[in-house]
Amino acid sequence: MIGKNISKLRKQRGLTLSELAEKAFISKSYLSNIERNLNQNPSIHVLGKIATVLHVDLQRLLNSEPEPEKAPQKMEEEWLGFINELKETGIDKEDVQEYKILIEFIKWQQDQKLK
Repeated sequence: MIGKNISKLRKQRGLTLSELAEKAFISKSYLSNIERNLNQNPSIHVLGKIATVLHVDLQRLLNSEPEPEKAPQKMEEEWLGFINELKETGIDKEDVQEYKILIEFIKWQQDQKLK
């Protein structure tokens, strides 16, 4: 169940298997084995690194109960405004992915400065 939780959270965060593995400083094959439940007993250290990257606590990774279905939430007005601004400037969904990569790079640079 841990593997399924990690896979679900990873996909919700828009991360590939490679991206999560790289950010958590574990091998892609090891992460894949965890997600496919071939390794059902990863160390707490490894789970901690994965949880940190996914911005969740360990309990959320270990939770074996399915999460209750949540009612759809309305998007905040500022997000809708932001999306409209993007559309008005001619930025489409494909462009947003490229900007996401740039934002991740900027976050990484900021993290490096803090170290």
